Amino acid sequence: MEKSQRNWLYISVGFSILVLIIILYLTINENTLQYLRQVNPVFLLFAFLTHILTMCFWALRVQKMSGSLGYRIGFFYSLNLVFANLLAAAVTPAQAGGEPVRIHELYKADVPLGDATAVVIMERVLDGIALAGLAAFSMLVLTEQWKRLGEISEVMVYVTWIFVAGCLFLFYLAVKRPDVVKKVVNRCVRILTKKWESSTVEELNERADKEIDNFHGAVIRFVKTAKGGLFWGMLFTLLYWVSECVTASLILLGLGQPPLLFESFVINLILAILMMMPLTPGSSGIAEVGATSMYALFIPASIVGIFVVIWRLVLYYFNIALGILSSLIIVRREAHSR
Repeated sequence: MEKSQRNWLYISVGFSILVLIIILYLTINENTLQYLRQVNPVFLLFAFLTHILTMCFWALRVQKMSGSLGYRIGFFYSLNLVFANLLAAAVTPAQAGGEPVRIHELYKADVPLGDATAVVIMERVLDGIALAGLAAFSMLVLTEQWKRLGEISEVMVYVTWIFVAGCLFLFYLAVKRPDVVKKVVNRCVRILTKKWESSTVEELNERADKEIDNFHGAVIRFVKTAKGGLFWGMLFTLLYWVSECVTASLILLGLGQPPLLFESFVINLILAILMMMPLTPGSSGIAEVGATSMYALFIPASIVGIFVVIWRLVLYYFNIALGILSSLIIVRREAHSR
């Protein structure tokens, strides 16, 4: 890991730990020990295992979507790709750093850069559609849970719909008018490379045009001839988000609390929307404060801080550990290939 990435990791983790300490200080009282005596480690173990299952759904999504374009990606290679993406996502706002890692790893698996980019961008599109759809469904079906969370929850859903609509428009523009995208990219390249040699700039623009054509072709194939990739992609996207929501309920059971399955579903949808916004590296602080404020409406204050610590341990710190392990595997692979 480069020095700048390490620094961002320290900042992200440090900020998260600071917020968690403050939350524990404000929530721990004389009743906390009594609640801790009810802890069932089996459910906490299941929470970790369910999170790994969630990552498997993600890996299957990458594998199936790549396969629909004609590229054979092994499941364990795809899973390691997902783990590697977790580390980069933990140190970048909106977890955007994971995309370049996934593109790079697909490229190393002999997927052309344009096709790899199409797969990863289509993943983001499917995530947005799934979140907007699940939020709309839960607002219609789980009205009581939404009311208990207040007006801010509805605002977050509307923001999500606007965000998804904007992304879909940009995606549509990239598919229908690749010439416009090329002009924008070429202009950006020329602005950012004013001091470069003209031959180098021209070569970079030609490569960009080629990859835009590859990306455009891959997306057209997804829509026309590789629809199976979109079907499997959406299926595993839905399984991914549902599994991620179930993880929180397992942690609650592990702490001797009711699973709050529907409430957790709503809360985790709102948190997922919040964490897509580029506010802090890895959404540190945002996730902790958001989870505390919403779960405090449903579980005793004495245990809510402990719950949030374990929840972040499973969904954030465990991700970093998996990402570091995966990065070591990639470094070893690169060393042997030279």
